[in-house]
Amino acid sequence: MYFRKTLLLFIIATCLSKVSAQSLVYLRPDRVFDGEKNLEKYGVVIKGNKIEQVDSQANIEKSLPKDAKTIDLKNCTLLPGLIEGHTHLFLHPYNEVTWDDQVLKEPRSYRTARAVIHAEKTLKAGFTTARDLGTEGAEFDDVGLKKAIDDGVIIGPRLLIATKALIATGSYGPRTFSPDIKVPQGAEEADGIDDLIKKTRTQIGKGADLIKIYADYRWGLRGEAAPTFSLDEIKLIVATAQSAGRPTVAHASTVEGMRRAILGGVETIEHGDNGTPEIWKLMAEKNVYLCATLAAGDAVSQYKGWKKGIDEEPERIKKKRITFKQAMEAGVKICFGGDVGVFAHGDNARELEMMVEYGMTPTEALKSATSINADAFHVNNEVGRIKNGLLADILVVEGNPSQTITDIRKVKKVYKNGVLVE
Repeated sequence: MYFRKTLLLFIIATCLSKVSAQSLVYLRPDRVFDGEKNLEKYGVVIKGNKIEQVDSQANIEKSLPKDAKTIDLKNCTLLPGLIEGHTHLFLHPYNEVTWDDQVLKEPRSYRTARAVIHAEKTLKAGFTTARDLGTEGAEFDDVGLKKAIDDGVIIGPRLLIATKALIATGSYGPRTFSPDIKVPQGAEEADGIDDLIKKTRTQIGKGADLIKIYADYRWGLRGEAAPTFSLDEIKLIVATAQSAGRPTVAHASTVEGMRRAILGGVETIEHGDNGTPEIWKLMAEKNVYLCATLAAGDAVSQYKGWKKGIDEEPERIKKKRITFKQAMEAGVKICFGGDVGVFAHGDNARELEMMVEYGMTPTEALKSATSINADAFHVNNEVGRIKNGLLADILVVEGNPSQTITDIRKVKKVYKNGVLVE
């Protein structure tokens, strides 16, 4: 009897040992960028969906079970899965179909079908998390898209969604129609105390992870950008969202729109094209992040006829270079986010390349797309760094993007939740 019990315990222990060893995957690249710095000759061990160990290859190999699966990644860099900070999965490039026509003429079923493909392209480009900042007329369809990804029905990045976003009545679009005709809007109109509270709560109740507002838009007397919500309205939206544990972010490009959004308590400013040294100082003091969306302005300028690298830069581009540099010099924390959808999904790395072109070091840009975005979006307990216990969201690229940022496009492997994306 004693022998049989001992034998049984031995068999169970052996099986558990084999299961444990088989669940370990050891990635052995030339270097690891952990979200903040490069670690030469380091490796990463994945167990299930988590990062089990990050250490020098020498230390890992001292205790690595013989049955663990080792993957040699010569001449490669391992990074955290990248975090896209500003995407619109329900849009596609405006040189294919204008924004107005996408909102008004493309059926939502068609737009959702495209969004499925956009999500897959985003993930396969190495972006395992993405903040989708509004469906632009596709109602709450991002809720279903997110669930389909989470349930494994389709593949894509884990999503942080803003659903419909909030606009002041009359300020958004489409609006190139007779005033006698009411057309669907690209976001939800809301005004005044009761309406703002109700619509903020409704978006949260429907599944919004965050609330996005348009603090200004192109509705000035001559079509220029002008503020929309009052400071008190923004404070109300922010307080309503905060009570449900949601952050608020703001589209803002004018000085006054940015000022109201910052003082109103938003956590990130999207675009910030016309920021001033005073605005950047205020953002730094209030710990408000800037998501500059450099690639969107670059793309739109080219759609309008600018031949990049041949023609002189448009004033819009020249100004953006200046304001981006000012923001960095003022100590504003810079998020990575390209406003993808204005340009092609899967080409998200275009923003990283432009951040370097506009004055960041490659390492600073990579930090923005990993640890800084994780901190800004409150997901740093799950992703954004190569760290023991975090989710095994891992990107492997050929080369060294900390020296040559374009190497970030040389994707070799993408893991999400410890699973290799095929």
